[in-house]
Amino acid sequence: MTQHGDMAEPSTAFVADVFARDCASRAVFDDVTSKWASLALLALLEGRTRFNALRRRVDGVSEKMLSQNLRTLESDGLVVRDVIDVIPARVEYELTPLGREVAGHLRALADVLETAVAR
Repeated sequence: MTQHGDMAEPSTAFVADVFARDCASRAVFDDVTSKWASLALLALLEGRTRFNALRRRVDGVSEKMLSQNLRTLESDGLVVRDVIDVIPARVEYELTPLGREVAGHLRALADVLETAVAR
């Protein structure tokens, strides 16, 4: 209620909740936690990379799956795709600031898992 006894106006502030079915953060969470997207983010944490080098780094990913995941990560604002106008054209990918932050957390998770497996 307000000072004057009127009913309070409902808040129009956006509340992000990854547990909510329709929350945009949940959709991005789903994208980031897919196997190939997570591995691509980890690889890109090492620096700007050409598509074929990225495909070699992420052992086992097909060209089609890597391409699909990179497009998704780009639309989520985590990856930037840069087409360099040379012959033949060269495509490079790098993380955005948000992508670096997310990949950093994934790197910490990967470190825990790699350490546990090595025991």
